[in-house]
Amino acid sequence: MPLRDTSRQIFRATLDRLQIPTVMQRQIHYDENLLHVGGTRYAMDGFRHIKIVSAGKAAVPMAASLMDILAPQVARGQTLDGIVVGTTLAERHGLRSLLGGHPVPTEQSFLAAAAVLGYLSDSDRETLVFFLISGGASTMLEQPLDSATTLADTAAFHQVLVHSGLRIQEMNTLRKHFSAVKGGRLAVAAANATKCTLLISDVPEGALDVIGSGPTLPDPSTVADCHAIVRERREVLPFSDRLMEFFTSALPETPKADHPAFLRASAFALLSSSDLCIEAARLAEQAGFYVVVDNACDDWNYETAAEYLLQRIATLRQTHKKVCLLSVGEISVKVEHGEGIGGRNQHFVLECAARIAESGQRVTVLSAGSDGIDGNSRAAGGVADETTVKRAEEMGWSVSSALKRFDSHTLLEALGDTLTTGPTGNNVRDLRMFLSES
Repeated sequence: MPLRDTSRQIFRATLDRLQIPTVMQRQIHYDENLLHVGGTRYAMDGFRHIKIVSAGKAAVPMAASLMDILAPQVARGQTLDGIVVGTTLAERHGLRSLLGGHPVPTEQSFLAAAAVLGYLSDSDRETLVFFLISGGASTMLEQPLDSATTLADTAAFHQVLVHSGLRIQEMNTLRKHFSAVKGGRLAVAAANATKCTLLISDVPEGALDVIGSGPTLPDPSTVADCHAIVRERREVLPFSDRLMEFFTSALPETPKADHPAFLRASAFALLSSSDLCIEAARLAEQAGFYVVVDNACDDWNYETAAEYLLQRIATLRQTHKKVCLLSVGEISVKVEHGEGIGGRNQHFVLECAARIAESGQRVTVLSAGSDGIDGNSRAAGGVADETTVKRAEEMGWSVSSALKRFDSHTLLEALGDTLTTGPTGNNVRDLRMFLSES
């Protein structure tokens, strides 16, 4: 079997092992009247109202799975309901379902934020709120802190960040201070309630407050950080005059860990990129590969990451006949011009293809998003090897030209080398896989 096909099989099987309903059933369970969520226990007879707010790319399966666990145990006099803001609608009794905008906020994102804030407004000490947050929530649930900021301003702000090349922490520092629902402000909206946040992590390990721009967690970033980013990275932040004035003004600070809203609050990561890596490694080992994990290039520029990882696989090939190099996380691609179709994963794959052709290496590379979405394309990612450049040229395509136009998807699709899964209902970052056998 060609390694291109092997890499696809490993990726798809990895996603199958990370199904959210299975994970939630394993992590959340009842013991008589006590609900166990990770290491936290809740005496459920102390609550009259149980609310669910689920937002992000995994919003629908997370909310539906939690309802499956909670609904059979609802006691007389208790209420259980929720709001789901996702990429698809949840067809489930008790859940109000709304669509959120992605990859930039839309009018639906504004409506969703208003609905959630209204839903939380009557939360009291007899209310338990489950916040289910996954990647994508930043744009699906949005309300500008400055009420005079328009939808067009908001969309432009998010679009600038996507193309800026800033690190995810820097982008989220700006997002948190821009928004009335991010950076812990959603928790403040339900200040008197007991709150449990369950997260599907699409960010570096240990940075839970970055997921969905941390709507329910204390924000460690500050207004001073915000001002510094805008001042020092101004060349990649072409904000409108209005937005620049907002970000250089005396912004209100986001809620910190000592805020009363966090006294009865807990947070727990159900899945993260480490789970993605662990499952992929198991499958690669079962396929007979010697597996090495190297996540050092997380958040690197795509060119630097490609050079580094190709050098690593070249070194490993010297001592192992059948080797798999895995890397999880996200690399950055600054889109400077062009209106092509693609995303960071397919762009990375094409960059690797060009370098493989120059070096003469025999290696296959796959890069794909666990959410099934790569940029503005319909693919999750792509696959390339030592034949990619030659096959492209035989069909009249130029890899270097596609890279310059940021049009990776069009070329890879013509070669049959895109990886299409459709939206997965999950989001635990990207997986890069390098395979070689001699």
